[in-house]
Amino acid sequence: LRQLMPLQLWPLRTWNDPFERARFQATRLRNAADASGGTMRLVRTRDDLAEVLGARAAEENVTAALLGTEGSHALNGELSNIQVLFDDGYRTMGLHHFFDNRLGGSLHGITHEGLTQFGRNAVLQMVEMDIIIDVAHSSTQVVDDVLALIDQPVIVSHTGVYGACPTARNISDDHMQRIAAAGGLIGIGYWEGAACDITPEGVVASIRYAIDLVGVDHVALGSDYDGATTVMFDTGELAVLTQVMMEQGFTTDEISAVMGGNVARFFMENLPE
Repeated sequence: LRQLMPLQLWPLRTWNDPFERARFQATRLRNAADASGGTMRLVRTRDDLAEVLGARAAEENVTAALLGTEGSHALNGELSNIQVLFDDGYRTMGLHHFFDNRLGGSLHGITHEGLTQFGRNAVLQMVEMDIIIDVAHSSTQVVDDVLALIDQPVIVSHTGVYGACPTARNISDDHMQRIAAAGGLIGIGYWEGAACDITPEGVVASIRYAIDLVGVDHVALGSDYDGATTVMFDTGELAVLTQVMMEQGFTTDEISAVMGGNVARFFMENLPE
């Protein structure tokens, strides 16, 4: 991304500042929504989401857009920046990406530590503002600390389940069960580190394992369509997952829940009113 910013004529302030990058990306998404003629709508509240779901029920062509950070290094170590990003439209905040930061240890980092005091303060402020916390990429100790610190459900936006795919990318089945027990949502990814087998059948096998482990209400799609992962199907081909689930005996209710129902319900319950 840092190499592409000059080529894409991003403002100079974004080149070496993750906070400014987050703000600029929010501006770009708002501009895209404004220019879409109503076919893309930025979701900030439960009412916004209800409006999009109502439009879809009326068979309108509408895409919901929801802003989230992948790693809270975007805060630049300043708690006050949480409010700024919230005002810019961010409603989910991942605590980590591929490296440790001021909040604590990454799943892929060096320290593997839990939440720092700054991290605890940041998480508590996010919860107070009804920002949904994403623990994808956080260390297992950070996950422990977050679950012990707050009552608000968290998400793991893109991951696999260790029992189905035992890689360093996937946190333990025990952690997944505890996240689900607290009302959380787990998005199953389509790349090798998450699913091991990236065929539609392999991804569905991870989905089946997750449902059996934590219950159908806590499992969703977590593609990680970010242009850097290797996948076998794109977002226009998601029906292949529905087809494989049907062939493997998933119930209609299970398919409906995983293919979007759980996400809609979770955000309707946890976005700001």
